[in-house]
Amino acid sequence: MNGKTHFGYEQIDDVEKARKVAGVFDSVAPKYDLMNDLMSAGMHRAWKAFTIAIAGIRTGERVLDVASGSGDLASAFARRVGPEGEVWLTDINGAMLARGRDRLLDEGRALPLAQCDAEHLPFRADYFDCVSVAFGLRNMTHKEAALAEMRRVLKPGGRLLVLEFSRVWQPLTRAYDWYSFKVLPWLGSKFAGDADSYRYLAESIRMHPDQEQLKSLMEHAGLERVEYFNLSAGVVALHRGHKV
Repeated sequence: MNGKTHFGYEQIDDVEKARKVAGVFDSVAPKYDLMNDLMSAGMHRAWKAFTIAIAGIRTGERVLDVASGSGDLASAFARRVGPEGEVWLTDINGAMLARGRDRLLDEGRALPLAQCDAEHLPFRADYFDCVSVAFGLRNMTHKEAALAEMRRVLKPGGRLLVLEFSRVWQPLTRAYDWYSFKVLPWLGSKFAGDADSYRYLAESIRMHPDQEQLKSLMEHAGLERVEYFNLSAGVVALHRGHKV
């Protein structure tokens, strides 16, 4: 018997979520970078820069970027690990993975990549020094299973970084809701020809665990010393946990 999960505000069989999310990202891939800049007024670049700084990547380390999208984090990590290091891109969606691959090739970087489900990573245990996932955990069907997999492939002493939309500061809720449910679908319609995918984005943020709930999920997955940093009044939070 199939379990139930959420696709935005819609409750669906959990086996259907991956297919529906794939449809969203097949649609948005061609305009993904443009829409990120428009939706966040460019702030996503600062959020990712903070993530890179907190990651503390060193020369020669091995890094796995889950749900790599267009490869922003992977590109920055590759610059830090140098030729002695190793950075992998993964994504469940082929269109997004191809976009990240092509963007990195345009920068002169040929990084290894794998199209795979984050709940079943094709890497051996205790391999990576750092695992990151930016704006991808929200779309995963079984978040606990995905977090456990990310922990599995970390070396003892390694760290997991989760950058994700979270719960905004309460006094800003009304304005944030107006922006999310009025402006985002309008931007999606005008610039990407797809209002529904950006309406799903707004709904999926509301269904995602808040800061404390995600901290608990990471701890239940076996990560220790979990902490989080609120960015832009909680619009986004960066969680960091360690494998001991």
